Amino acid sequence: MGIKKFKPTSPALRQMTVSTFEEITTNEPEKSLLEPLKKHSGRNVRGKITVRHKGGGSKRKFRIIDFKRDKDGVPGKVATIEYDPNRSANIALIHYVDGEKRYIIAPHKIKVGDMIVSGPEADIKIGNALRLKDIPVGSIIHNIELKAGKGAQLVRSAGNSAQLMAKENDYAQVRLPSGEVRMIRVECKATIGQVGNIDHENITIGKAGRKRHMGIRPTVRGSVMNPNDHPHGGGEGRAPIGRPSPVTPWGKPTLGFKTRKKNKKSDKYIVKKRK
Repeated sequence: MGIKKFKPTSPALRQMTVSTFEEITTNEPEKSLLEPLKKHSGRNVRGKITVRHKGGGSKRKFRIIDFKRDKDGVPGKVATIEYDPNRSANIALIHYVDGEKRYIIAPHKIKVGDMIVSGPEADIKIGNALRLKDIPVGSIIHNIELKAGKGAQLVRSAGNSAQLMAKENDYAQVRLPSGEVRMIRVECKATIGQVGNIDHENITIGKAGRKRHMGIRPTVRGSVMNPNDHPHGGGEGRAPIGRPSPVTPWGKPTLGFKTRKKNKKSDKYIVKKRK
């Protein structure tokens, strides 16, 4: 998918770029696979803001995505490639031969009319979903399960891909986009290929209003706040933070401070850390 630039007729358009949406084949989503999506503006059930800088934004409907790919042995045809406002990747509408319709994350280079299938007998072909035990070592994969049958949790963002590095006994070693090599059970499913919309990372937002349409509110630097609002605040004019390292508004270290638990149970599955 290409990137469109604009003539600098205004300061906002000077740097702004958008996707050309060449892969998108329809603007009408499948109504049976839509759900209402309520906004919470970063608030929990008690009304307390737990995630800052959220609020507003355009109305959206949630698209029900098939992350489990549990329709084994039933071929499906790619009917449309669609935009999904809830994720960076595009989605593909699949019409299965038994009449059922499902959305999947659209892999790179998949086209309308292509046939896909999941299950142990599926070919090693873009869009097909198999267990890790049935995928050859060295294959590029995405949509990876962490627990068999739970549905894909890893490598779902636009342009991402992982690589199957090795298989030994009940575990496979997978190199994730972060560089981490992790052991995953061979019964877990993954989809062949790379996630589509690979130009997503090259898009420049360009103006503040576009961020507001996405539901993201302004972020204010701590150094321009008052001392009762942020540890970096206060002072006459531009003042240094007055601490050995930057901190969050609640005084916890940030910018390089490791927050992962020292004795996390899943550490034993990490063969090589991302850093």
